[in-house]
Amino acid sequence: GYALWEGIQGYMDPLFKKHKVENAYFPLFIPEKLLNLEKEHVHGFAPHMAVVTIAGGEELKERLVVRPTSETIMYEMYKQWTQSYRDLPILINQWNNVVRWEKRTYLFLRTSEFLWQEGHCAHATHEESLAMVHWALDTYIDTYQNFMSLYGIAGVKSESEKFAGAKQTFTYEMLMPDGKALQGCTSHDLGQNFAKVFKMIFLGKSGKEEIPWQTSWGLSTRSIGALIMVHGDDHGLVLPPKLASIQVVLIPIYSQKVNSKILKATLIKLQKNLGNFQTYIDDSDDQSVGWKFNDWELKGTPLRLEVGAEELKTKKIKLVRRDTGEKLYISLKSLKKVVAQTLNDIQKNLFKKSRAFLKANTRDAISYIDFKKIMETKRGFIRAFWCENSVCEKAIKDETKASTRCLPLDAKEEKGKCIYCGKKAIHRWIFALA
Repeated sequence: GYALWEGIQGYMDPLFKKHKVENAYFPLFIPEKLLNLEKEHVHGFAPHMAVVTIAGGEELKERLVVRPTSETIMYEMYKQWTQSYRDLPILINQWNNVVRWEKRTYLFLRTSEFLWQEGHCAHATHEESLAMVHWALDTYIDTYQNFMSLYGIAGVKSESEKFAGAKQTFTYEMLMPDGKALQGCTSHDLGQNFAKVFKMIFLGKSGKEEIPWQTSWGLSTRSIGALIMVHGDDHGLVLPPKLASIQVVLIPIYSQKVNSKILKATLIKLQKNLGNFQTYIDDSDDQSVGWKFNDWELKGTPLRLEVGAEELKTKKIKLVRRDTGEKLYISLKSLKKVVAQTLNDIQKNLFKKSRAFLKANTRDAISYIDFKKIMETKRGFIRAFWCENSVCEKAIKDETKASTRCLPLDAKEEKGKCIYCGKKAIHRWIFALA
C-alpha cells in the first residue's frame, strides 16, 4: 500500500514543482482559535475533529485541534509573509497526514487518519487563482487517467456539497463496481473568504491595499481504494504498469530436467536485458511454484515470466498477463520489445475497461420514478435535470440516498424540468450513492 502511495507521490511531485509549487511542512496541532476564525469552515469539520486537552501532564489553557486540514495554520503564516504584490503568489504543497474522526472506518476510503497532499496558494487576482484551481484539477485528471488508468467525470460540486468555506469546489468522480461513487480529489476556489478572516492584506501595484485570492487542492490515499476496487478481481490486485513498484516478476521453475545454475544465470541475464523495467527474481525455495504464481497475482504484478526446462530448450519465455490471464511465448530476441508493448497494452486496457464500465453504468432518468427505480436496482451514475435548489437536493438524498456528485465541466445548458419538483432546470447533474 505504501509503495503505491510512493508511486503516486513520485508521479505528482515533479508536476507540482514544474508549476513552481514548493513543498513545506506545517504543524500537526492547530490552536482552536485559528479554526474558529472561519465559521463555515469550523462548522463543516466540527463533527470530525480530534482535540488535545491535556499535554505534558497538564490541562491546556487553549485546546489544540489535530489537523483535519491545514488552511488555518498555514494562512496565519501567509498573512505574515504578505506585504506587497511582490510577495505573491505563494504556492505551497504539503505531503502529510490529517485526522478526521470517523465512527465507522473503511480501509483506504474513510479512515480517521489518512495521508494526502494539500496545496495552498495565494494570488493577487481572482483570474490567477482560478487558473491555479483548474491546473490542479487537470493534474489530478492526468494522474488518474494516464498513471492509474482510472476514468472519471470532472465537474463542479453543488453549494451543499462544496468544501466548507470555499466559493466553488471542483472534483473528479469515479464509479466503483458496486455502483457507488467515489470522490477522487478536490480543487477549491476559496475566493477571499479565508484572506478576509485572517486579515491578509497586501499593497497592490496601484498603491492601494488589496485582499489576496486563495486556492486549496488535495488528493489522498483514498485514490488507492479506488484503484483496488476498479481494477481488482477475485484473484487480488491488478496494478497499472506505470504505478506498479514491480512491473515484471521472473519465476524459475526448478526440476530434475534443469541445471539450477544455468537457470539462475539465465534469469540474471534476462533481468539485465530488461533493465528499463522494474523487475524482481523470485528464486526463494521455501514455497512451491504454484504458491508463487498465486502470490504475485494477489499483489497485482502486471507481468509474470516463467523460466524452466521447456523455456531453456526452446529459447522461448512464457509471459503471463495479470489483467487478462493471457499466456504468450516470446523468443529471447524479441523479449524486451514485447514486454514494453505488453506493459503499454495493459495500461491502456485497464483504462479502457474503466471508461467502458462508467459509460455503461451512466443512465439518464427522465422522471423521478425512473430515478428511484435505477437507485433500487442497478445504481451507478444517474444523469438528471435538477433545478439547483438545495431543498430538492436534500429531498432526493433523503428519499433515495443519492447525492449530487457534480455538474460535468462539459455540461451544456439545456431546457428541462427538475427531476423532483418539475420546475425549470438548465443542467443535467450527475447523481449517485456515495
